[in-house]
Amino acid sequence: MGRWNGDPILIAALALAAVAFYRLADADPRQRRFFAAAWALALFLFVSPLCALTSALFAARTVHHVLLTALVAPLLAIALASTVRPPRGGLALWTVAHTLAFWVWHAPPAYAWALSSNAAYWLMQASLLVTAWGMWAHIRTAPMPMGIAALLAMMVQMGLLGALLVFNSGALYAPHYLTTQAWGLSPLEDQQLAGLIMWAPAAGLYLGGALWLLARWFVAEEHEVAPR
Repeated sequence: MGRWNGDPILIAALALAAVAFYRLADADPRQRRFFAAAWALALFLFVSPLCALTSALFAARTVHHVLLTALVAPLLAIALASTVRPPRGGLALWTVAHTLAFWVWHAPPAYAWALSSNAAYWLMQASLLVTAWGMWAHIRTAPMPMGIAALLAMMVQMGLLGALLVFNSGALYAPHYLTTQAWGLSPLEDQQLAGLIMWAPAAGLYLGGALWLLARWFVAEEHEVAPR
């Protein structure tokens, strides 16, 4: 129980976000459900003991970032669809921006800096979430082939980053040099586990999204052809 994050600023921010959303008159019940799911998942990520575990294990940090960008962000994109326009710039721009944010923050120097202060930490989290939301918001409105291509590109880059971590011969993340042993892992094993998470389940989330869009595309094409 002592590992739950009771930061009053964080709790207040989450509460204000919920109040602000539910006061929006044009939020329909479906959007409210998606926002509730995103809010509950954010609560789990930043308040539950998982948040403390990310300070010890890079693999836990990877799970945290994947859930934030591949689940919370698309849920928010759906929840805010009728109240917040997609940010300026097209799908390609936001896909590149999110890819860059993901790679930059997982570069060892930037990652170490992110864990050196609260401001840097929240900058990392905010930039990952905002760029992911921008990408998912544009996937909702872009032509389906473009959305499929963006998700496949995310799958490839996630798998590539994961492979680089798995096959690297040394541990790269200094903040975890002395924190993994209590969990029965060496720093290198922790890094390799994180790479496997990116390589398989994380990349699989984007592949699943691409296949879902592809199925919707086929159904739409069938409906267009059937009357003819």
